[in-house]
Amino acid sequence: MAEKKFYITTPIFYANAELHLGHTYTLVLSDVLARYHRSIGDKTFFLTGSDEHGDKIVRAAQKEDIGPQAFVNKNVAKMQELIKELGISNDLFIRTSNQEHHWPGAKKLWHALEEAGDIYKGTYKGLYCIGCESFITEKELVNGKCPLHDTEPEHIEEENYFFKLSKYGPEIKRLLLNGEFKITPQSRVNEIVSLISGANGESGLGDVSISRPERAIPWGIPAPNDPTQLMYVWCDALSNYISALGYGTDNEENFRTFWPADIQILGKDILRFHALLWPAFLLSARIPLPRELLVHGFVNSGGKKMSKSLGNVLSPGEFISEYGRDALRYYLTREVSPVEDWDLTREKFKEVYNANLANGLGNLVSRTLKMAEQYFGGVVTGDATRVPSIKSKMSAVETFGDIAGMNIPYIITNDILPRYHKHMSASEINKGADVIWELIGHLDQFVTDYEPFKLVKTDKKATEAIIWGLLYGLREVGRMLVPIMPDTAEKIEILVGASSALADEAVFNTKALTEPLFKRRD
Repeated sequence: MAEKKFYITTPIFYANAELHLGHTYTLVLSDVLARYHRSIGDKTFFLTGSDEHGDKIVRAAQKEDIGPQAFVNKNVAKMQELIKELGISNDLFIRTSNQEHHWPGAKKLWHALEEAGDIYKGTYKGLYCIGCESFITEKELVNGKCPLHDTEPEHIEEENYFFKLSKYGPEIKRLLLNGEFKITPQSRVNEIVSLISGANGESGLGDVSISRPERAIPWGIPAPNDPTQLMYVWCDALSNYISALGYGTDNEENFRTFWPADIQILGKDILRFHALLWPAFLLSARIPLPRELLVHGFVNSGGKKMSKSLGNVLSPGEFISEYGRDALRYYLTREVSPVEDWDLTREKFKEVYNANLANGLGNLVSRTLKMAEQYFGGVVTGDATRVPSIKSKMSAVETFGDIAGMNIPYIITNDILPRYHKHMSASEINKGADVIWELIGHLDQFVTDYEPFKLVKTDKKATEAIIWGLLYGLREVGRMLVPIMPDTAEKIEILVGASSALADEAVFNTKALTEPLFKRRD
């Protein structure tokens, strides 16, 4: 059987400022999925990177009185430091200013569009939003301003190269409606289909500019065969997903192996570029489309969009510094829906941390290891057949069906793991995390049902079966946590000390817990 491949990308982050919690969520969501697919044996390639060209970069660099390259180098270094702090396991970090690794692919894609007859020269006259790095129409404005950046666009008239986007609207619509080109959630499909259809049932798409005059923005990739024009930032940036795989170079092996992408993760603010421009470019170049775009929402703070003027801006660094990166990864995995807007405050984070990590998982690990050490010197022997059923399940037939009255190993094998893998393989990482904490709840209930700290006084053999069941359960919790909280998963594996990876019969040689997994914050 051929090895299954999995290619996942984040959008490349614009190198004009430090990454915030919205970018952090994109990275963590992508990393959890990449780690999960590696854990089930898929040949995985995980890409992230930086978008370094365009008008905003030039203007920001000028404000700091440095060159564009020095400016992006400084910000990319900060990006890569955050990626390291978050424990992101990307296989490659692509930079659009890299003339060796990125430019050949971008230029090859341009040539492919040209050969298809889809590029022509024309004059653009209209509005341009610096924040979006995008041309914008009057009907998109709200009170005369860009709705995303709350700024008035500039009026521009210049000669550019145009791409025949209008030509590909009907085909993109067809692929979206029949599911060949998947966007999650479905509401985003409806949004794009509506945009393509237009107000009167006819295509609402016009052709788009894909270059800017070099004299206007002297920072970017020269348009092939015309150095007076630079490739417009979106034509340049979107090609990173294939240039990173060697497209356009002498070695396209990774491109042949991993493309098309299995999942491309992005925020809803850049959906149109990825759901219209990107597939149109690929169709023109006769390159397969990505299998799925997963579109997540925005992060708010205290119910309001983060703003320096409101004083509600939260940085990922402060949560990592105070709580550790696994705590932040936990929150972003379980407390956030992958497809909806979400809200975060320092108070909410602390509440969740104390309830589910310090008092929940951390406390369960601590008292289980303490009993294993105190009653059995850290060496606990048993097997799945000796573990008693959870008493509370005996009367829950209508809720738990045929697993009523079954023990921890049975519940894990027949209920917990199937649901965990179902959700994780569907990119529903928050629901996958819920299943892990459901198991943690079962283990807590197991302790409540049998009170091994009392049982040990009358029946040490039965107590050992109880503690073995708890260690077995924690071993599985650790395994399922590998994609979500890799540091914590490794600690649990070491502390539990399983002697056998899969066998029902095992000896757990536990280690003493020298400090809490998660120290409570009061």
